[in-house]
Amino acid sequence: METAMAMTTVAGRERAEALAEQLIVAELAACVQTAEVSSVYRWQGEVQKEREFLLLIKGRSDLFPRLRTFILDRHDYELPELIKLGIVDGNPRYLQWLLGA
Repeated sequence: METAMAMTTVAGRERAEALAEQLIVAELAACVQTAEVSSVYRWQGEVQKEREFLLLIKGRSDLFPRLRTFILDRHDYELPELIKLGIVDGNPRYLQWLLGA
């Protein structure tokens, strides 16, 4: 098994914390960190600036298809960001914990 990290953003702290907890309860992630970020992006031809909450979702790579469906079914953005990144290396004990959590 391999580990991975997924990233998504949501509009507010309460939404971020609720989604993080739902992912843990559903056993689709071992750990979810949330942080407030400032996003600057182009949407429908206009530059947008927004405060968002970033979720860093860590766990097993093979769970990503289920995680994607779970997030997209619950997300309130028209076009949610959802990116999967492979974890190439790290603390071996931590990575083992990600696989078993």
